[in-house]
Amino acid sequence: MERHSKERVIPIEIYTDGSLKKLGRFTTFGGWAFIALQDNRILYEAANGESNTTNQRMELQAILEGLKYAYSVRRPMEKVILYSDSAYAINCYNQEWYTKWIANGWYNSQGQPVANQDLWEQIIPFFDNFWYTFRKVPGHAGCLWNEKCDELAQNAALQQKKLYRGKKNG
Repeated sequence: MERHSKERVIPIEIYTDGSLKKLGRFTTFGGWAFIALQDNRILYEAANGESNTTNQRMELQAILEGLKYAYSVRRPMEKVILYSDSAYAINCYNQEWYTKWIANGWYNSQGQPVANQDLWEQIIPFFDNFWYTFRKVPGHAGCLWNEKCDELAQNAALQQKKLYRGKKNG
């Protein structure tokens, strides 16, 4: 028989954000970031970036990296709440777009291949996991942890841009 503790299990909270910077019309630099918290204390934060990407891809990369971190540290009975300002990601979760995508062989309702399938395939298993919840947070609306993620993601995108300019000029 399983015994349940009366001790309250505090969830891990993950805040995520992505950013995109442009150089001219065609060159893009993206950044992603996540901050993991428990009981309003930072457990871990990470940020990185890449060139020639999209904002949506950076939002998803931030979510994926946050989920991978949470999965690596989560203890039994510990919930994970992921917060994102990406309507694209949260609507996919809430409206279960992914079930139709999979049923349609990874084509969307317009008959086009689903963008970022490689990232979605890694994120979707968490959508169906009881211990993980996804919530929308308004972007640029004063949410402390979302604002901090935004700053980290923007800095990561700017760093990519600087690296590009350094390689181009070097």
